[in-house]
Amino acid sequence: MEFDVVIVGAGPAGLSAACRLMQQAQANEQELMVCVVEKGSEVGAHILSGAVFEPRALDELFPDWKDQGLTLGEPVTGDEIYLFKDEQKAQLMPNSFVPKTMHNEGNYVISLGNLCRWLAEQAESMGVEIFPGFAAAEVLYNEDGSVKGVATGDMGVGEDGEPKDSYMPGMELHAKYTLFTEGCRGHLGKELLSKFELDKDSDPQHYGIGIKELWDIDPAKHKPGLVIHGAGWPLGKNAPGGSFLYHAENNQVVLGLITDLSYSNPHLSPFDEMQRMKHHPVFKQYLEGGKRVSYGARAIAKGGFNSLPKMTFPGGLLLGCDAGTLNFAKIKGSHTAMKSGMIAADTLSEVFKAGNEGGDDLSKFTDNLKDSWLYDELYRSRNFGPAMHKFGMTLGGAFNYIDQNWFGGKIPVTLHDTNPDYAQMKPASECPKIDYPKPDGEISFDKLSSVFLSNTNHEEDQPCHLKLKDVSIPLERNLPMFDEPAQRYCPAGVYEVVVEDDGSKRFQINSQNCVHCKTCDIKDPSQNITWVVPEGAGGPNYPNM
Repeated sequence: MEFDVVIVGAGPAGLSAACRLMQQAQANEQELMVCVVEKGSEVGAHILSGAVFEPRALDELFPDWKDQGLTLGEPVTGDEIYLFKDEQKAQLMPNSFVPKTMHNEGNYVISLGNLCRWLAEQAESMGVEIFPGFAAAEVLYNEDGSVKGVATGDMGVGEDGEPKDSYMPGMELHAKYTLFTEGCRGHLGKELLSKFELDKDSDPQHYGIGIKELWDIDPAKHKPGLVIHGAGWPLGKNAPGGSFLYHAENNQVVLGLITDLSYSNPHLSPFDEMQRMKHHPVFKQYLEGGKRVSYGARAIAKGGFNSLPKMTFPGGLLLGCDAGTLNFAKIKGSHTAMKSGMIAADTLSEVFKAGNEGGDDLSKFTDNLKDSWLYDELYRSRNFGPAMHKFGMTLGGAFNYIDQNWFGGKIPVTLHDTNPDYAQMKPASECPKIDYPKPDGEISFDKLSSVFLSNTNHEEDQPCHLKLKDVSIPLERNLPMFDEPAQRYCPAGVYEVVVEDDGSKRFQINSQNCVHCKTCDIKDPSQNITWVVPEGAGGPNYPNM
């Protein structure tokens, strides 16, 4: 199938690009054929974010979004930021001591999945073709090496690699330009970064894992629009990171924990840290008597400005969290992802108007990016993550307060963190074990019951989408050296070391549990796991995360 533009991923970046392309085409009286492929069963099924949303990009894309009937969610009514001392104590920080980037006046507590569903409706109404349930599995190249498009994965292939009765071959989608907007650690984006050496002049990308739950709570306890953030316990000195609880609409709260994947203790379990976090009085006061209704997890690209790769290559662009445009100083990436997609669309509209037939390296995109508020915002926040990694939460937080509040992000120094997250892992013998309390089934829960709430489903008889470069490494290297940390960093119980009746051990991959968070692809200390797409429509089915 031939298109002018193929977009991989129906997230905020991809859908904003699609909408803006059609707006510009209409304004320029052009005809454009634009296609979006989405591996989730529907638009929004794989979308997970906090989310406190800054509407800046949305206001530019659809200035009349309110008149069009979009209800974003709850306007933020208050910010509370706590320094958690231990499992009982926390100190509420005065707003005057908080970096300006952490303030949320004018923002909304939203479901990003629902916003993407609305954006998809707008895109389709303007003529964009959206194909949910089709996973882009392969980048296609022209003879000159430029990107030609993508191929979707074959359907109906058995675990043995042989076609089943339900076999259906994938489609080739060809385009003048292909936009990759897969989200954090996109597997095709990872290939493009390597092939075109897009990140050779950048700091390594840095990541966190965000684990989130959605709760129905007692209406008497609900405070619509209240935003709570926390630092310190339960992660403390074990890892940078932070907690959150947002009061959304309909007597619901969303809460979660972001664990920086630069942590060094292989015994640490981000999932279990979150479960014990919920017992702190600051969180428990809202959750008691409530009901957990959804669960999910997703890696976050948080390297920011210093880790941004070159986003252009012959025949395409790398956008949004696929490139790492999230602003971690704000703990927000949706508005920046949207803006990157809009800049891409404006750039493509210019080159199409000039009669460009595709295949070029769109250097004009880089110029347009540098002239935008997106570039300025990311530049001003360039020191936020490196300061935390270099100086720790207390001194790093003080540095960021001075940088953001006194210098407006333009302090005359740029900090760098050139150590990849996976390389921070220390041998298990050098680190204290962490004893996590058993879940009580009311506030805290186990992994399997959590995965159940994510509505995750994969066709069982298909090739495993979690590829080991060397099948011996989990038991022969990772287990003796790191106590095989995949058992703990995975928030879905995918990886197990099974002890057989005869005492032998076996590394088991429960790929059906995978919530597509990509943490294993990032954090494995041997870099032995490669995440690739399973059959289209597989994975979580988030309702409004």
